Amino acid sequence: MRYGPRKLGSNTKMAIKAVSFDLWDTLVDDDSDEAVRAARGLRSKHDERRFLTWQALNGCEPIEMDRVVLAYDTTDAGFNLVWKQNHINWTLEQRLNVTLSGLDRTLPGNVFAQLIADLARMEIDIPPNPIEDVADSLKALSKDFKLGVCSDAVMTPGTGLRQILEGHGLKQYFSAFAFSDEVGHAKPHASMFDAAARQLGVERHEMIHVGDRDQNDVKGPHAIGAKAVLFTATRPDDKDMTTADAICESHKDLPRVIARLAREAEAGS
Repeated sequence: MRYGPRKLGSNTKMAIKAVSFDLWDTLVDDDSDEAVRAARGLRSKHDERRFLTWQALNGCEPIEMDRVVLAYDTTDAGFNLVWKQNHINWTLEQRLNVTLSGLDRTLPGNVFAQLIADLARMEIDIPPNPIEDVADSLKALSKDFKLGVCSDAVMTPGTGLRQILEGHGLKQYFSAFAFSDEVGHAKPHASMFDAAARQLGVERHEMIHVGDRDQNDVKGPHAIGAKAVLFTATRPDDKDMTTADAICESHKDLPRVIARLAREAEAGS
């Protein structure tokens, strides 16, 4: 199967065979789990990650919390820089190693592994909420298209994101999973969309991608010849500056939006 650039004339007819989805603010409501944590009297995810790291370090050799927070914050800044400039998401292991290096500390193998496991489970144990009508939308779309997930894994690795989808009864609708920690790049890098297309068994131009961020979920697909829908149900920030083929405000409307784009592609418009 060819994944190189494909030049298409304005009257070229195409068949849309698959739809890929971002996960955050497209399938699940990003950070909706924070309200649950607060209601249970738990720390925010931001604070809990720093506390768990301090706890692991302090249990081996005393260390001030402020030092750990500074090192963690510095690592986060580096992560975001590499993410935005190089389209790479460090894994949890890489992030923790950067933090430890900044503190000139190490952790015993078993302590390191347990800390990684604890950090990776936070959004699994208390997951973000599914977006309204998402299950019905996926069920309807799966009758006519192959479906896949194409999403960055910022804190929770791809293995955990699959568990979140499984817990909400959504994983059953997908036959492809392209997560940044497994692919090696983050959106809008072409390899993310290539990985999804390859697993779905389609070519780039036979796929529509749905997501909430114009730079990642619209510019990325457009650069490789795919169509894109900007999804604004929980994050409408990019609505006024997008170049998406369509804007969709709810999962209730999404099957109709996808069907229209598929008809237009087949007609060569």
